[in-house]
Amino acid sequence: MAHRHVFTSESVSEGHPDKVADRISDAVLDACLAADTGARVACETATGPDAVVNLGEITCKGFDSIDVEGIARRTVEKIGYTEPDEHFAAATFKHFNFIHGQSPDIAMGVDRERAENQGAGDQGMMFGYATGETPELMPTPIILSHGLLAMFAKLRHEDKEYSWLRPDAKSQISVVYENGRPTAIDTVVVSHQTTEAGATKDRYEEIRRLAERWLEKTSLLTPKTKYFVNPTGKFVTGGPCGDSGLTGRKIIVDTYGGMAAHGGGAFSGKDPSKVDRSAAYFARYAAKNIVAAGLAERCQIQVAYAIGIDRPVSFCVKTFGTAKGATDAQLEKMLSDGGIFDFRPFAIINGLGLTSPKGWKYEDTAAYGHFGRSGFPWEKTDKTEALAQWARSL
Repeated sequence: MAHRHVFTSESVSEGHPDKVADRISDAVLDACLAADTGARVACETATGPDAVVNLGEITCKGFDSIDVEGIARRTVEKIGYTEPDEHFAAATFKHFNFIHGQSPDIAMGVDRERAENQGAGDQGMMFGYATGETPELMPTPIILSHGLLAMFAKLRHEDKEYSWLRPDAKSQISVVYENGRPTAIDTVVVSHQTTEAGATKDRYEEIRRLAERWLEKTSLLTPKTKYFVNPTGKFVTGGPCGDSGLTGRKIIVDTYGGMAAHGGGAFSGKDPSKVDRSAAYFARYAAKNIVAAGLAERCQIQVAYAIGIDRPVSFCVKTFGTAKGATDAQLEKMLSDGGIFDFRPFAIINGLGLTSPKGWKYEDTAAYGHFGRSGFPWEKTDKTEALAQWARSL
């Protein structure tokens, strides 16, 4: 019997108050790792009307020379908040800094005499996921939601004709699935902050046309696709002036749009000794390679750690009945053996180059998703041949 359902995912722009917070936290992390590759960073940011607050735990050689306030102001300026009359602007917000050193109890569990025995920076479970339904091996709704907002951001940054667009925005796309495959876009929602002059029916219709034109490349639009643009009728007051923002509050936006499980840990502002971040990246890396190698159409990996212990305490693999050439149990054993994918914190950090990023920055991850974007080392599919050889040996 044919099965039909609709699945919805949302994205938020770089100017959303939570994403402003994420980006500031990750920009501070980048500065700390540039000064000290062994830095321990758990930087939190809160944003509100005319205010940015930084707090958290940082232990970093040379931290006294890192200008946290300057980083926050430069980051806000890059996002596009430069108008003081909007009550949140790079030059005029008040900054408060409550950062302190890392807890020695946590450091005791992570640091080891032999670096390869580094313990996990926290307990918890992390998930990685991949699906063959898009070239990025990501779920369709979240990839489209991210891409749509990235398109609007590019117009806002690069084309003066769109100066009436402001930084805060949300998108939401509902996709029809039939027998597990995306077949149509049911509904598109775009809520985009504008200037007062841009809050008109004509401008909202232009937003709709731009969204439709961008989505046409998917071949999923139909005459029945519904559009809602700024459905309250007006969106002028936005960003941290319109709502408060906090680091780590958009974890589903950051990952798979709700299509896969989430362990609950956030990413931004955390150095890679925190397995909340690094193990989630590595689980995505493993799941993506398993799907790219043709061993499954969909793959979800759960990995769990105990704080201070250098190896995972468990693995769980689900391929949802799509496995080819290996069972879920065999995939779990392969992961736990550590031959192809070594999930020890030390191995993850060094294998992906997470303390010395080359060609990318953590700040780059803070908007439009941590997964499904080229340039990040956890998006490589360089283990497919090793996986194929392993499967042939079973």
